Amino acid sequence: MIRAKHIANLFLPVLVIVGLALLTGCENDLKDIQKISAAEVNKPIEKYTDVDVIYSDSAKVKAHMTAPVMINYKVKNPYTEMPKGVKVIFYDNDLQPKSTITANQGVYREKEKVIELHKNVVGTNAKGDTFSSEELIWDQNSKQIHSSQAVHVKLADGSITDGTSFVSDENFNHWTMQQGTGIIHVNSQDIGQ
Repeated sequence: MIRAKHIANLFLPVLVIVGLALLTGCENDLKDIQKISAAEVNKPIEKYTDVDVIYSDSAKVKAHMTAPVMINYKVKNPYTEMPKGVKVIFYDNDLQPKSTITANQGVYREKEKVIELHKNVVGTNAKGDTFSSEELIWDQNSKQIHSSQAVHVKLADGSITDGTSFVSDENFNHWTMQQGTGIIHVNSQDIGQ
C-alpha cells in the first residue's frame, strides 16, 4: 500500500506536467492554425485565363472586356484582379465602339462597382482622341471615368493637353481636367471670323 501511494504521488506531478505541456502545445497549434486560416482567406478562390466577358443591360451589349488572367477574391469586400492587363470596349446602341480603355493592371471592386485601371492606361473615344495616365477609375454607378493622377490628352486634330486630374463620361466625350496646359491647334480661317 505504501508503495502504491508512493507511485501515485510520483505519478500526479508527472501527469500535471504532461497535461500542461499538451495544453501549451495545443495553444501554439491553435495560433498556427489561426495564422494559416488568415492567410487562406486572402488567397484567390477562382482564377481564369484568356477571359472574354460581355456586359449587357436590358439585353443590349454595353461593353466587352478581355484579360489574359482574372483572379477572384471572395473576402469581406470581394474584388477581382486582372494583373496581366485588361481591355474594355464600350458600345453604343448600334453595337458601334464608342470608347476603349487598356491598362497593364486592373481591379474590379464588386460592392462599389468600380474598376481601377493602373499602369500605362490608355483610353480612346470614337473621334480618335487619346487619354493617357497611370490611373483611370471607371465608376459604373455614375458612368464616369476619373483620375487623381496626371493625364495626357492628345486630340484627333493634334492638340495636346496635360492636367493634374481628370473627369469624363465613360465615352471620353465630355471631359474636364485640373491645371491644364497644352498646345491647341486653331484653324486660321476661324480666327478671322
